[in-house]
Amino acid sequence: MSPVLEQRRDRLVTLCEALPEVVTTSGGGRHLGFRVRNRAFAWYLDDHHGDGMIVLSARTTPLMQAALVADAPDRYSLPAYVARYGWVSLRIDQRTIDWDEVSALVRGSYRLVAPKRLAAQVTDPE
Repeated sequence: MSPVLEQRRDRLVTLCEALPEVVTTSGGGRHLGFRVRNRAFAWYLDDHHGDGMIVLSARTTPLMQAALVADAPDRYSLPAYVARYGWVSLRIDQRTIDWDEVSALVRGSYRLVAPKRLAAQVTDPE
């Protein structure tokens, strides 16, 4: 893995682990899972099923999922198996990454999955 991609993975881990009660798990191979109370809210997927991409997969609402994929198909895609549950994948292996966008996707997914008391602790940056 290149130093740039390693830094991005580490930054994503830091971002996710800053949320209340998050546990990072190994998803096999080079994948990482991010869970709150044993419920997955995000995945770091490196070459999932040989697709050659590095993505952040996160849960969204069905409307948000459709809008993201329609508006930016070069960056967003529907992940295998879980797209029907509102999940979306964002490429984090491209030349530039909008970390505010990554952060918003992570926080939004966390709020959808976490218990209400924990979700209420996560606010959008000002």
